[in-house]
Amino acid sequence: MFHVIVGAGPVGTATANLLASRGERVRVITRRGTGPERAEVERIAADATDSARLSELTEGAVALYNCASPLYHQWFTDWPPLHHSMLRAAERNGAVLASACNAYGYGPVDGPITDTTPLAATQPKLKLRADMWRDMLAAHQAGKIRATEVRASDYIEANSIFSFMLAKPLRAGKRAWVPAKLDVPHSWTSVSDVATALVTAATTERAWGRGWLVPTNPPLTVRQLATRFTELNQAPAPKLTSVPYLALWATGLFDVTVKELRHTYYQWNRPFIVDSSVTERELGLAPTAIESALGNVAR
Repeated sequence: MFHVIVGAGPVGTATANLLASRGERVRVITRRGTGPERAEVERIAADATDSARLSELTEGAVALYNCASPLYHQWFTDWPPLHHSMLRAAERNGAVLASACNAYGYGPVDGPITDTTPLAATQPKLKLRADMWRDMLAAHQAGKIRATEVRASDYIEANSIFSFMLAKPLRAGKRAWVPAKLDVPHSWTSVSDVATALVTAATTERAWGRGWLVPTNPPLTVRQLATRFTELNQAPAPKLTSVPYLALWATGLFDVTVKELRHTYYQWNRPFIVDSSVTERELGLAPTAIESALGNVAR
């Protein structure tokens, strides 16, 4: 079968590698033509916001995977044209539109996020991802496309607070400064599990028309995760300092990336827990062991 992936970040790359390892034909589309360098993967440089071009590149595909990852501070300008282009391409070619998403659309919640938790975010940037799914679902229910989505918590291996701010200093035995409370339970998702859930949902008919929580292990605090990481790497016990929110807010005046953390700080100052038991039961999946995921954190 032929699959098209938009985006070659951690999830897009993991998805391409998973499909290629299964003997599938894979095309990865990015602006610069990046992606895994392997014979089964065709890398195409193209602007995925060009719906005519994307439709051309998606012709004959069984699934179109949205693994794009615009910079947070450019979401309002970058996501809408990309999202609508993928909707049009999926409608024209009949490919299942499968979106790799996060948990932002739920907004602040009381208690674990489950398959029945509503997408209730009101902050505009968080609501954007929820609205994208609502567009996909409406098109699915109207019979225009077939759509599904998987939603993950913070990644362990890449593009997360852990990989950006903790892994390097922890390996070196240095102090890590963390923009989060250290002893609050938090769910962590393996990138490989996102890819597996995404491909499973895209290729399983009964998964269409629903959003799925990616299989995720029981929550760990930042301190617990850091301790497991240092033990695995035979590094000194972790030295951690929590950065106060006021310091984070002030730093955001000068750093656009840190500024974006203000919108999701609620995930770090109180328990943020994903209950993926329905996905695990209905799709027959299980999360990667924490130690295995931590072993894949890049140096």
